[in-house]
Amino acid sequence: MSEVQNHNIEESSEQDMNILKKIRLEKLDELKAKNADPYEITSYNVTAKNADLKSGYEAEEAELKASAGDDEEAFTAGLEKIKERTVTIAGRIMSWRDMGKANFIDVRDDSDRIQVYVRMNDIGKEEFAEFKKWDIGDIIGVEGFVFRTRKGEISIHASKVTLLSKSLLPLPEKWHGLKDQDIRYRQRYLDLIVNPDVKDTFVKRSMILREIRNYLDSLGYIEVDTPVLHTLEIGAAARPFKTHHNALDMDMYLRIETELYLKRLIVGGFDKVYEVGRIFRNEGMDTSHNPEFTSIEMYQAYTDYKGMMELIENMYEQLALKICGDTTIDYQGEKICLKAPWEKLTMIEAVKKYAGVDYNEWNTDEDARACAKAKNVEVEEGEKATKGHVLIAFFEEFVEDKLIQPTIIYDYPVENSPLAKRKPSDPRFTERFEYFIYAREMGNAFSELNDPIDQKERFIKQVEAKRAQGANAEVDEDFVTALEYGMPPTGGLGLGLDRLVMLLTDSSSIRDVLLFPTMRPIQKNSSNENSEEN
Repeated sequence: MSEVQNHNIEESSEQDMNILKKIRLEKLDELKAKNADPYEITSYNVTAKNADLKSGYEAEEAELKASAGDDEEAFTAGLEKIKERTVTIAGRIMSWRDMGKANFIDVRDDSDRIQVYVRMNDIGKEEFAEFKKWDIGDIIGVEGFVFRTRKGEISIHASKVTLLSKSLLPLPEKWHGLKDQDIRYRQRYLDLIVNPDVKDTFVKRSMILREIRNYLDSLGYIEVDTPVLHTLEIGAAARPFKTHHNALDMDMYLRIETELYLKRLIVGGFDKVYEVGRIFRNEGMDTSHNPEFTSIEMYQAYTDYKGMMELIENMYEQLALKICGDTTIDYQGEKICLKAPWEKLTMIEAVKKYAGVDYNEWNTDEDARACAKAKNVEVEEGEKATKGHVLIAFFEEFVEDKLIQPTIIYDYPVENSPLAKRKPSDPRFTERFEYFIYAREMGNAFSELNDPIDQKERFIKQVEAKRAQGANAEVDEDFVTALEYGMPPTGGLGLGLDRLVMLLTDSSSIRDVLLFPTMRPIQKNSSNENSEEN
């Protein structure tokens, strides 16, 4: 295989890949035989990032033009002085244009790509011969000066090049990138190499998290950590992952929420706490669900769910401005306005608006079930369904998919709100809200239940329902004990960070905002071909 061919390798079959890997391994063996093993290099002095070099050169060039005016000699002299400054960069070779004794390569670091001009007369004949054996994908160091080519591209004129790490596998075809979604999610490192725009999503994710922390910290919240491993399978709706602690010889459960421990801290005297927590739920996967995800839960003493409404509206407005530069953002072809205040509807009002059904006209549970049957609405609880259960079913059937713009739905039936405080004016409902954007539930908040007697009764009902489904659920007696010592009136709110990142990065799937989403392992069949189990 010629050098020119080698530098223009595109996607190949598995057999071709094996051949190409063999060629690269032979090159590595040759380097080792010459005591030039790149893997033995421990560091490299990088003096600049590609993006900074390009922007810095443009700024200096503009300043020279301004000061030189029509004096071309002065301008040229200024450019020659820039060439006297040596810079060093490091990154991965992404493309290669072989022109005999002079080559152009593109080198990408974590900021940008930059063209590098490598000429035999500048780096030496032997060094150039070794350089020509390198491959696309290799990680190199470059020493030289910055200049602009005749075609106008800011580049580095190399005086020395160093192989820092050998790539043993060829990159996917350079012009079209890596398109296979399954491979992109499984091999995120490869996705990041060949699809550099993907990195922007995860940089923005980090910015979002930093801004959330800044916002909450500015309000006097304290960030805390609570246990990931729990000794109880609590009665909440989500199904946990189970593990075993060998030293204690006992089963344990990965947490499905951070709520109960955070509220213990409110009991203990913290007035404002939050946690950025990794959560694990042993449930299905789709475009908005992954078995492990990141939640942010916050609890504030001496406020209620209305206080949390104000907090979340203001936080989203600030995030939109800081991350996207505007309170109106584009998401999947829709213009979403995150500016406060948002539309607010009780669940009763929302069902009446979108389903044309009025909860207040149901006098009995039988009336509600009959209405559901007439409207062909399936209610999970069947003949045991209450008016509250039916209202929830109508909401899920007729309302959720209509909530494109930010909308707060509040006053939920007590049937599906075991941790929320009842409304004093109507104990059939709780002081709870969820907020929806693009027909997707984004967060959940309560006026937190602090009555230990009511809480234990609801826990018992919840545990009974879980056990009827075969779970080994138990009442969290210690949490009830904590409430018995007294918890102040408290507002609490939890949101999924991943869904928020999806919104602010215009990502359609949760897998696009998780660096390493959960994937089914690839199984190899008898013919030794990769296939994923159905």
